[in-house]
Amino acid sequence: MSPIHERVDVELAERQYQILIGRALLARPDSFVECAAGDDALVVSNDTVASLYADKLLEALRPTFSRVQLLKLPDGEQYKTWESLQQVFDALISSASDRRTTLFALGGGVVGDLTGFAAACYMRGVPYVQVPTTLLAQVDSSVGGKTAINHPLGKNMIGAFHQPIRVVADLDTLDTLPQRELIAGLAEVIKYGPIADTEFLRWIETNVAALLGRDKAALAYAVAKSCRLKASIVGVDEFEVGRRAILNFGHTFGHAIEAGLGFGTWLHGEAVGCGMVLAADLSARAGLIDPAYAARLRRLISSVGLPINPPVLETKRWIELMRLDKKARSGDLRFVLLDGEGSAKVGPVPIDLVTEVIESSRR
Repeated sequence: MSPIHERVDVELAERQYQILIGRALLARPDSFVECAAGDDALVVSNDTVASLYADKLLEALRPTFSRVQLLKLPDGEQYKTWESLQQVFDALISSASDRRTTLFALGGGVVGDLTGFAAACYMRGVPYVQVPTTLLAQVDSSVGGKTAINHPLGKNMIGAFHQPIRVVADLDTLDTLPQRELIAGLAEVIKYGPIADTEFLRWIETNVAALLGRDKAALAYAVAKSCRLKASIVGVDEFEVGRRAILNFGHTFGHAIEAGLGFGTWLHGEAVGCGMVLAADLSARAGLIDPAYAARLRRLISSVGLPINPPVLETKRWIELMRLDKKARSGDLRFVLLDGEGSAKVGPVPIDLVTEVIESSRR
């Protein structure tokens, strides 16, 4: 069996958990042997991922759990809803699952966020394990305990902080990932460079071809490095009252794109990639970074195949949607802004400057 490539510890104030990163991890019972609080397990997945990997995971869990069940949800961001959440609760209640039942989220960000939220709510909290199968989920959404579903007016507006007890990132699942999904995941990889690590940004720029070509060593490094960077930030700000908010670089614009077009029209990573272009432009217009640095990020984001020009939305609609952002205060817009290479902060921005960025992007 393949050894674990990396083990990253997420150190929180009162507890810690591990992120296991490697190949052939999903089918190994020892990846999950310490994840049992009781005898029952519920694996939540979607139709697409379940057909590829559910049997392997169920088999790996059977030596540890006496009862293992599978729930398959529809595939897509548009199903990150109350209705899907209710299906998880229905499965748990109808099988008389108790507080020691462990949930396993097998899939991408939608499955991970929704399953984590279900785990946070069921009987006021049960344990869950993230088993991310997309690049975006492996480098970002599976780590840190932010769980949620969408509301028609806004992305991830209903949720809770609920940390997993383990993350098992099997790099072999990236072999079956559609190229569009791989590219979308690279947005969340790129994000870490401008906000926290200039050397990593240079590494990404040098290794674009390897990442797009699914070079195994390059992907393994990108996942492990991203997880280490996120773990270091989450460890000092678990509930996003301060520094953790910088992880939302590009997300204020990005979430507005997703909600404005309808969830699922653009992938989350595509919206975030474009959002980072706009946020870098906003930072430059605010006098915080050199315009050449914003242009550099724009080139990198374009080079991996992410959109750099936003969809056509009325300026008024942009502002309405961004006022719903979780960083906003009393309706005032706040953005993650770059204030140097490898450095970011959260701050208010005048409406006229935001409008200038939006309207200039249409030219």
